[in-house]
Amino acid sequence: MFRTTIIGFALAALVATGAIAETHEVQMLNRGENGDVMVFEPAFLQVAPGDTVRFVATDRGHNAEAILEMTPEGADAFKGRINEEIEITLDTEGLYGIKCAPHYAMGMVMTIAVGEVTEVPDEYLAGRIPPNAMERFVAQIEELGL
Repeated sequence: MFRTTIIGFALAALVATGAIAETHEVQMLNRGENGDVMVFEPAFLQVAPGDTVRFVATDRGHNAEAILEMTPEGADAFKGRINEEIEITLDTEGLYGIKCAPHYAMGMVMTIAVGEVTEVPDEYLAGRIPPNAMERFVAQIEELGL
């Protein structure tokens, strides 16, 4: 009885402080709900530090990987294999640019905002980004309302 009570109090404390991390699922798709081709759904996520994102290879031929130039300083980059489900835990606050390597030029990208993002870093959209990917990144950043 005593052990059960301690566990109950510990779980209640974790829930009350928000210390239980969430897992967010992202589908890698050939065609999205709105008819767009080669998409991550959702294309934008706002998550808390410590949350996990699971990329599900719903359709074959996709991967999820961090774009190094669009990864916050100090954060670990990741690279999933084609047709692989991959889970990443995001601890470093900031904006993360994610791509599907085979379909990057077609605009298969997403943005993940971790924590309180108050501005888009100047260099976030710098560099060589294919036009279709740039268009989608700009739309995703608008989700931040900055």
